Amino acid sequence: MGLNKAGGLLTSRLGPVITGVAVGVLAPLLVHLGNPGNMGICVACFTRDIAGGLGLHRAAVVQYLRPEIPGILLGALGASLVFGEMRPRAGSSPIIRFFLGFFAMVGALIFLGCPWRAYLRLAAGDLTAVAGIAGLIAGIALGIYFLWNGFNLGRSRPATRATGYVMPVAMLGLLALLVASPLMGRTPDGDPTGPIFFSAQGPGAMHASVAISLVAGLLIGWMAQRSRFCTVGAFRDLMMLKDPHLFWGIGALVVTAVITNLALGQFKLGMEGQPVAHANHLWNFLGMVLSGLAFTLAGGCPGRQVIMAGEGDSDASVFVLGMLVGAAFAHNFTLASTPKGPSPYVMGAWALGMAFCVAVGFLNRNENV
Repeated sequence: MGLNKAGGLLTSRLGPVITGVAVGVLAPLLVHLGNPGNMGICVACFTRDIAGGLGLHRAAVVQYLRPEIPGILLGALGASLVFGEMRPRAGSSPIIRFFLGFFAMVGALIFLGCPWRAYLRLAAGDLTAVAGIAGLIAGIALGIYFLWNGFNLGRSRPATRATGYVMPVAMLGLLALLVASPLMGRTPDGDPTGPIFFSAQGPGAMHASVAISLVAGLLIGWMAQRSRFCTVGAFRDLMMLKDPHLFWGIGALVVTAVITNLALGQFKLGMEGQPVAHANHLWNFLGMVLSGLAFTLAGGCPGRQVIMAGEGDSDASVFVLGMLVGAAFAHNFTLASTPKGPSPYVMGAWALGMAFCVAVGFLNRNENV
């Protein structure tokens, strides 16, 4: 009975607010316990770290198999199983979704954060996040233009139950690799290394304990699955439907995170010296325009995509894999920003991503409905 009551509360109109409060407390707490500054939970940054931990890129300062991402997905899986919402499905333009995930990650790494982190940065006093949030809203608005004009990636169709468990099993594999930390190769000096890599310094070397990070991810995944928490869907519904239901979740996240950061002594108001951030406002804005557009066309923010993957949505899983590969490309091709600013190669990558997303928006109208 208690579980049903809790589930009912999370599925009520208060659900996003409750989930936002949980994220607003847990994310700063994870920073206090070891995660990088203003990065208690960042789906894009943590996916980037996982790509590095798997050796898909060799940026040595961002390599760690973050347990929060598997936790969020497995928490969503648990909630969907308990409440009968595990519905394996696939077939809604997977290759397009892959590249939407790819370019969403490119945009996020220009800004240095996903929508969740944008709000968490702001809640810690980082005013460089304001341009990113403005760009996110602009990108969502552009995506809404395509939605209003009939944009559709087609219907997904029921898939086998085994299909729905592929990503959860993969997440369990990541956790096993994190714990086992196998060393199966040798450096030129003969020291054991890889295939799993760990940063010795930089953001990748900063993390809370595996157990705490995993529990936080499981809790957030469970709550967000029940409440449909989504930082992109919040603005989409507010603009398209005049429904603030999800938007209040963002407000709750920011307010709670401000209070938690103040209590923990982690609030620093300003633009200079903010952790893992840069003050190039133009590219903070443009990076999140690209991400916001890609997330809107794909149907949800990166956290929401991970949660849907936990529910058995293979199309969301393909988007998440696109983000993973996008993170690897962004670092291998020097597209990701650093605290010193954006890469000199960022303009071409951003233009290519925008061209792809706009083409997808125009060329997928009223098809396969």
